[in-house]
Amino acid sequence: MSSLVCSIQTLARRTNFTVVQVRHLNLLEYQSKHLLRKNGVAVQDFCMVDAHGTNELDKFNVKEYVVKAQILAGGRGKGHFDNGFKGGVHITKKHSITILVHYKAGTFFRKDEVPQLINQMLGHKLITKQTPKDGIEVKKIMIAESVDIKRETYLCILMDRQQNGPVIIASPAGGMDIEAVAEKTPHLLKKVPVDIFEGVTDQMAEDIAAFLEFKGDLKQKAAQEIKSLWKLFCNVDAVQLEINPLVETDDKQVIAVDAKLNFDDNAKFRQKEIFAMDDVSESDPREVEAAKYNLNYIGMTGNIGCLVNGAGLAMATMDIIKLHGGDPANFLDVGGSVKEEQVCAAFKIITSDEKVKAILVNVFGGIVNCATIANGIVSAMKTTKLNVPLVVRLEGTNAVEARKIIKQSGLDIITAEDLDDAAKKAVASIK
Repeated sequence: MSSLVCSIQTLARRTNFTVVQVRHLNLLEYQSKHLLRKNGVAVQDFCMVDAHGTNELDKFNVKEYVVKAQILAGGRGKGHFDNGFKGGVHITKKHSITILVHYKAGTFFRKDEVPQLINQMLGHKLITKQTPKDGIEVKKIMIAESVDIKRETYLCILMDRQQNGPVIIASPAGGMDIEAVAEKTPHLLKKVPVDIFEGVTDQMAEDIAAFLEFKGDLKQKAAQEIKSLWKLFCNVDAVQLEINPLVETDDKQVIAVDAKLNFDDNAKFRQKEIFAMDDVSESDPREVEAAKYNLNYIGMTGNIGCLVNGAGLAMATMDIIKLHGGDPANFLDVGGSVKEEQVCAAFKIITSDEKVKAILVNVFGGIVNCATIANGIVSAMKTTKLNVPLVVRLEGTNAVEARKIIKQSGLDIITAEDLDDAAKKAVASIK
């Protein structure tokens, strides 16, 4: 997890902000399974149906089917649709109709009922504990081969700051929230640092497989899967690879049933194929637009738009706004190498939020030239009709020239001496 996201989440806890959405490259489950299969990890066979006409179901024949709505949110099995249909995960079978233990919200159906399930899901909004109140529209559905699960385990590889590198987290208690395992049964968690140069050795993989309670031939199969997952982690520049559950089946196989991957944004230049899979349809359009201009934007629920440079300064700005009785509408960091066109884009993104009743610009010019910010502000105000008060505080590199640019513009801009003064004026401009 990036320092920016950690900072935002810390701020949210400290000040009771509602963080709308943090945008990263997230893959849908079927996309993750494509990557797993491509890198030699054992997964269920599956096919896809989507809202654009793709329908691979006719050529897909297995004994038992898992029908899973594809959205970027957890809790799908326990969710419900806006049409009243229950559950985003269902199990289909030719004969008996009963409840499946491993898919708590799942029901057995015949294959000829799969199209009925698809019609109930596709194009409808699925509402879970992790979605917005109105839910997320299901545009893709994965139909996978169901496996007879004998036992579920948990395995995750992620970058850990305390270890300054990757670690493997394993637990024989899979198929449930790992946070609950850590809280209630910490002895069922194993954390193993991995030397980035040495990688996952045979002995390390076997020790983890043994901790996961795989025995006999299954221990070797599990160890091989762990090594394949490490290979995938490295090949795709992942920062997190979570398999929950990694299962033991009745026919003595070890299969990754569900997967979540997060990637290093800095590796985009060499992972073009993966980043091209990014589906932004579920993302906040403002975050998508900000990413085009290399801006960091996170929407919040307040009414004072913030434009700053640097995550630390952004945190301080939002804290002081709260201190003086205001409520930030967003986090927008223009970074250290910002250009005028990026400043203009930032203003358009901030003002696209109808909740914004005032804008506070707080820039401390180190690498950033304050004159660049000032010219960007002036250009933005000339091209974008601004109907809310604008408070600007510029300090640091070329700040005197920047203030001169703003003064000579003749535009209705409120200037501030320091951050405290700027926050007070922004809050007062609304009241």
